[in-house]
Amino acid sequence: MIDLTTRDIKYITGVGPQKADVLNKELKIFSVHDLIYYFPYKYVDRSRIYTIKELNGNMPYIQIKGKILSYETFGEGRQRRLVAHFSDGTGTVDLIWFQGIKYITSRYKVNQEFIVFGKPSVFNGRINVAHPDMDKPEDVKLTSKGLQPYYNTTEKMKRSFLASPVLARIMATVLQTLQEPLPETLPEWLLAKYHLMPLTEAINTIHFPSNPDSLRKAEYRLKFEELFYIQLAILRYAKDRQMRYRGYIFPRVGDFFNTFYSEHLPFELTGAQKRVLKEIRQDVGTGRQMNRLVQGDVGSGKTLVALMSMLLALDNKFQTCMMAPTEILANQHYETICSFMKGMNVRVELLTGSVKGKKRKEILEGLLNGDIHILVGTHAVIEDTVQFASLGLAVIDEQHRFGVAQRARLWSKNIHPPHVLVMTATPIPRTLAMTLYGDLDVSVIDELPPGRKPIQTIHQFDNRRESLYQSVDKQIAEGRQVYIVYPLIKESEKIDLKNLEEGYHQICEAFPKCTVCKVHGKMKPAEKDEEMQRFISGEAQIMVATTVIEVGVNVPNASVMIIENAERFGLSQLHQLRGRVGRGADQSYCILVTKYQLAEDTRKRLEIMVRTNDGFEIAEADLKLRGPGDLEGTQQSGVAFDLKIADIARDGQLLQYVREIAQQVVDEDPEGILPQNDLLWQQLKALRKENVNWASIS
Repeated sequence: MIDLTTRDIKYITGVGPQKADVLNKELKIFSVHDLIYYFPYKYVDRSRIYTIKELNGNMPYIQIKGKILSYETFGEGRQRRLVAHFSDGTGTVDLIWFQGIKYITSRYKVNQEFIVFGKPSVFNGRINVAHPDMDKPEDVKLTSKGLQPYYNTTEKMKRSFLASPVLARIMATVLQTLQEPLPETLPEWLLAKYHLMPLTEAINTIHFPSNPDSLRKAEYRLKFEELFYIQLAILRYAKDRQMRYRGYIFPRVGDFFNTFYSEHLPFELTGAQKRVLKEIRQDVGTGRQMNRLVQGDVGSGKTLVALMSMLLALDNKFQTCMMAPTEILANQHYETICSFMKGMNVRVELLTGSVKGKKRKEILEGLLNGDIHILVGTHAVIEDTVQFASLGLAVIDEQHRFGVAQRARLWSKNIHPPHVLVMTATPIPRTLAMTLYGDLDVSVIDELPPGRKPIQTIHQFDNRRESLYQSVDKQIAEGRQVYIVYPLIKESEKIDLKNLEEGYHQICEAFPKCTVCKVHGKMKPAEKDEEMQRFISGEAQIMVATTVIEVGVNVPNASVMIIENAERFGLSQLHQLRGRVGRGADQSYCILVTKYQLAEDTRKRLEIMVRTNDGFEIAEADLKLRGPGDLEGTQQSGVAFDLKIADIARDGQLLQYVREIAQQVVDEDPEGILPQNDLLWQQLKALRKENVNWASIS
């Protein structure tokens, strides 16, 4: 059997130690195995050469053959560009470069023949091709059938002579020198049952497809495998946990729950809240340990559902705790729960890093002797010194801020792990939830409580600032508060953005009668808390901030959210920010301020925001527009694996399909002992070793 993971790329013909070093650093490609799994991002038909007179600005990639007549440079400094006038006798086009001017002029001489490849566009009535590929005619093989692969490369790779055509040549060399077939990574029965192309053929085809049809089959085989193993790992982990851990059974619905429901409930539960509570009750009544994710937009009443689940635990003689990622959020939950519990015989305490001395000692004793029913806190809750008499349910707010290791530390607080309820206000598209939180059952609260008015979202260009400030003045005069969010803290040379410091001074000048506070990520936690408190208490009418206010701060009196340079934010982030207002009964507004000239997909993003308040619709659209690689905006940086070919946004149906197949495998072979699945479990082990921390997925 050949093991390509141990073959160093520096020994490949055409690579050598220097290029190998660049590939190591830029693409994390070390072995032949890494290399052949670095797939092209597009394919281009280079079977013909066009004449310049045939070209127009709407064509895809084309190639033309001719000579550079002359070079010119325009602009200064960062704006400097090199233009080559290129002709084939039927017309001329401009070839344009913004970088590497010296290199280009020394490499591509005037009056020599070249084949130029690139995408034509029109500027000032002239056709131009920016950063084209340039080859000598003898280096370009025109094939009648072949699609040419294009690989993503970096500037550093191009400077080291590792542009896409070179990578393609290296790839061809490697695939030709492989004497025997690659070891198959899926068992024979699976390939046959689901009509999948064998691995060796799929790898050869994905790099050098002879036609679009075979390319489609190769892509399908490789995507199937990638998504299948991710789902197999998650489902195996979940099954394992199910078999290993029993959960506490909560058979009773008693006084705590019933008294609260009949006498203290501030408003009628929505249908969605009732449905989720029912799902939770089923979980805690079965003897399996609950691991449930409750998703719901800001203000949908997740905290109330969590509290009622906690009362179920109290009715069954268990303690509960709620963990939040920041002190401000923990304080907020503590105050909310205390106000709900007024007049009931329930002891609620708050434990954060700043609770010290005598008070801390009192809390630790109260937990140990069972006097404290509900503990609300930050990471402080999972410290070893914090011990419970009988912890039955742990609620975790904003799961993506806590790793699985921290969740596991909660489990050790009792003989059996407590039930775990995870809450998030970040709407996660279903396909992504299946991947990120594959071992959690998902519940969705998709209704707003009665009396909440949907937030009105308006898109405004920044040349209409005066009328914007007038309407803000009006809101403040009515006693409301306003958030103004900026993307960056300090002026950055490259990106001319309204930065926070400058914005803060402008706002102070524009609203001389108001108190303005400011909050950003570079402040010390104590300073940040102090400024937040000024806003929460109503002392400050305007808060100028960066995105640090995204999650969880609850100021019912704030009714206006202005987002400056809204074009710089992703959809989910805009939606999270918008959720800071609309928490009281007043009509609230979110104003997206942008410059006038916008790219097409930016315009689409803003239109979606203006059209809908539905977090799930927005998250799906965001995933399609940006892809899962850029989910930082929704704080979901927990993807513990690199997808090499599949795309969670576009391959949602395939993901669902392979999940069902993986579920069958796990159900039929829970112990992993059937001989026909040997290869599956071996492969899973190898993947675990390679780069995937499966535990952290959930």
